[in-house]
Amino acid sequence: MSVTFLGNEVALSGEFPQKGQKAPGFTLCNKDLSDIGLEQFEGKKIILNIFPSVDTPTCANSVKAFNQLAELLQDTVVLCVSADLPFALSRFVDAEDLGSVTIASCFRSATFAEDHGVCISEGALRGLTSRAVIALDENHHVLYSQLVNEIADEPDYSKVAEAVKGE
Repeated sequence: MSVTFLGNEVALSGEFPQKGQKAPGFTLCNKDLSDIGLEQFEGKKIILNIFPSVDTPTCANSVKAFNQLAELLQDTVVLCVSADLPFALSRFVDAEDLGSVTIASCFRSATFAEDHGVCISEGALRGLTSRAVIALDENHHVLYSQLVNEIADEPDYSKVAEAVKGE
């Protein structure tokens, strides 16, 4: 699948998880700088909202939209993941009063972006993550995944919600 940023093709490395596959494990950094991983969410569904940087309007909008969605979903955790430092992510969610999402930085995870097929590997954005959503069931199998074709576009929130609700 081809991904673009403002119409220009972006090279990604890794394999993007598909429906039915077991999600790759990970260790990310939460806002208090402690590690956070899949094992902490046993028995819950997980939505990974992966994006380049909360300092862009589209990324900020996606975090806000997923905060609203998280308020409606039972037994579901929304992890908003980017390479932003945890301090920047925390400032944003605190300033916007977004208490229903969990922030998770991949800044010190050497493998998260590649393990999830969202590693921008060339050009000015290399080292950041492409925009994607991966919804997991309680056993960490992929219910839904969307690698957003154009990084400047938002993901399909309704399809994520349908997958998590089992509709």
